[in-house]
Amino acid sequence: MKRIFKYSLLAAAAVMAVTTASCSDETDAKKDQGATPVIKYARPCDIAVADSLLTSASLGARVAFVGDNLGDVQQVWFNDQKAKLNPTMVTSHTIVVDIPNNIPGEVTNKARFITGTGIEVEYDFFVSVPAPKVNTMSCEYAHAGDIVTLTGAYFADDPNVPLTVSIGGVEADIRSITQNELSVVVPEGATEGPVVVTSIYGSGKSSFNYMDTRGMMFDFDGLTGLTNHGWHNMPIEDDGTGISGNYMRLGDGTITLQSDGWDDNNFSFEYWAGSWNSPVDYPEREGVKLCDIVDFSDFNNMSLKFEICIPENAAWQACAMQLIFAPVTKVSMGNAGEDVNGEMVAGCNNTYFQDGSARGLWRPWTDSQAYHTGGEWITVSLPISDFVYGMDGTGASSFLASADDFASFQLFLWSGGVTGVDCTPLLKIDNIRAVHN
Repeated sequence: MKRIFKYSLLAAAAVMAVTTASCSDETDAKKDQGATPVIKYARPCDIAVADSLLTSASLGARVAFVGDNLGDVQQVWFNDQKAKLNPTMVTSHTIVVDIPNNIPGEVTNKARFITGTGIEVEYDFFVSVPAPKVNTMSCEYAHAGDIVTLTGAYFADDPNVPLTVSIGGVEADIRSITQNELSVVVPEGATEGPVVVTSIYGSGKSSFNYMDTRGMMFDFDGLTGLTNHGWHNMPIEDDGTGISGNYMRLGDGTITLQSDGWDDNNFSFEYWAGSWNSPVDYPEREGVKLCDIVDFSDFNNMSLKFEICIPENAAWQACAMQLIFAPVTKVSMGNAGEDVNGEMVAGCNNTYFQDGSARGLWRPWTDSQAYHTGGEWITVSLPISDFVYGMDGTGASSFLASADDFASFQLFLWSGGVTGVDCTPLLKIDNIRAVHN
């Protein structure tokens, strides 16, 4: 049977090749017009398993239907969901189509094929719905009683098996549900842990944790003990408006951030690994290398996260936020020279972030719209795999290549290849961490 099936695939490919090469004015659609489509079988499009037959597939899967008289098919439906059909993927003998990602309202377990002349045929085909997928939480440090937004996919609320959400091990009250977004109340008693969404199709668990302390570098409350450790000391405050105790502040709502300016005195947080000892060493809780407290060995599958709060009356509209990791060979606390490990270190300097060293850039504002969070705390997540820019927003000339490149860190509102509008922003930032995606 497998051999016969392979010959069928070759025959279908040959027909497609002949059709493509033909100079005839008769297209497959014209040739098959008025003919009844015949579906013989379905197969995956993955070449590694292309000799397998399919009777079912999940939402979002790409499927090839093989048969005859298919050239005039203009609509394909799975249950009550219409697929987007690319005419270039339709020939007399094959239709390649992606199953819509939407959960069906009416389940028929049929695929329907409708031609331009209105001929309709059905083919038995079961579409499975995956378990819920949880991608993000609007604020991973939200307090009990706060309403947060969860985004993801496949949030199905069946009347017989209602959707449930737990945060940090405690069931949450759901306020609204769509297939890709949930609004829920953070429950009392929730502790650090994943968000779990359960539907009739199974359970999905977030890769992030509520109140996540994994990969924590700067919580400003003593968990790691790390804070300002460079040329400038940004204010560390606890005025009752924080999300979890102390936070670090950039600007104060009155200091002007110029659109093309440089103000590291008010808008640059630095943590440089090292010390003024001779030779340079790396004291715990003050000067330790970040890569010695966080495992960056799989950094391309990690994200830098932090919570941020920007009041509406102190919105941000100038310069990009530059997020820069660096090895001690590019910057370190203390003098340049040899450290306790016999490695040459760069010492304090401001040249490493003015070159093509790779970094992340975050610029949520636009030239016509300042950015703020309405005074609410939100979680920002930036994939480290996207840290590929130089200081002016062009491509970097040197890249993050190993865990050792994550010894020091700087967060600076400056340049980034954008200008914007002079503004007087106030940015409250907390819980800077690096976690797996």
